[in-house]
Amino acid sequence: MRLNHLLKAAGIAAAMTLAGASQAGTVDTIKKRGELVCGVSQGSAGLSIADKQGRWTGLDADLCRALAAAVLGDPEKTRFVPLSSQQRFPALQTGEIDVLNRNTTITSGRDAGLGIASAGIVFYDGQGFLVPRKLGVKSATELEGAQVCVQPGTVNEQNLVDYFKKNKLSYRPVVIENLVELEQAFYAGRCDVYLSDASTLAASRAARAGKPDDFIILPERINKSPLGPFVRQDDPNWVAIVRWTVNALVAAEELGITANNADSQAQSTDAQVRRLLGVDPGIGKSFGLDETWARQAIKAVGNYGEVWDRNLGAATPLKLERGLNAQWNKGGLLYSPPFQ
Repeated sequence: MRLNHLLKAAGIAAAMTLAGASQAGTVDTIKKRGELVCGVSQGSAGLSIADKQGRWTGLDADLCRALAAAVLGDPEKTRFVPLSSQQRFPALQTGEIDVLNRNTTITSGRDAGLGIASAGIVFYDGQGFLVPRKLGVKSATELEGAQVCVQPGTVNEQNLVDYFKKNKLSYRPVVIENLVELEQAFYAGRCDVYLSDASTLAASRAARAGKPDDFIILPERINKSPLGPFVRQDDPNWVAIVRWTVNALVAAEELGITANNADSQAQSTDAQVRRLLGVDPGIGKSFGLDETWARQAIKAVGNYGEVWDRNLGAATPLKLERGLNAQWNKGGLLYSPPFQ
């Protein structure tokens, strides 16, 4: 019994040491630097794109700001680093960025072999095909011999190979790394088809097609594409902070907490609301953050529904339905584990 007690105590001490080391890692670096460095796309409307004034907008960009608010108390202390599909993982691995929020698909290989870890799903998506309406194609099964624009180093590239092989169709890939150059090539007619996540296709059509109605997204989704943030594996505390910041925005929507009422909701008697907003002692101290970290994130960007409506919803050029990205109690897949 005595030995078991000592082993248990030693295990707790080791865990506390590791937790302390983690807290002194990414969070400490961000605090000393005074800004969060966030890797984003080179321009994907609704997800991460810079406007004419250079301000980044989109779901991914808002998550960056939510993290800056959680760690530093100020969403504007965010530095955005646009990255190509091939630049994104090296930038994260080498510490050039603290977190990658770049419409990146979560896969087993990325979690297992690159020294990085996914930290939650922010968008349930799937790969599809964008084609000119004048092509007369109604289904992806009609793409025999098509020239297909695709970015290298993406799961889209592998899914392209798999889909055409499975359906015994020939094709000619047009591989272009830079997203802007790839889309210019597609709209200039250098390829017949543009393959990417359906959200990326919708964003591209809304922002870069001269006449959006001249292009259609075919109905097939050739693979699931859950998108989410990535961080390095060597800091479990930071992995948890990023994951639970995503959860905080999702939970806030379910609980009716918004950017405007987060402070007044702190007077609620609901235990879930009080824990989320840091009124009752929560997990902030364990993370190395202020107890109101989640409240700061919600006040900065709003709950998940507010982020969606502002960047992707019916009032935006993308006009995307919530679909799978609705709350679990409204027919979707969004679901936050409990804050307790």
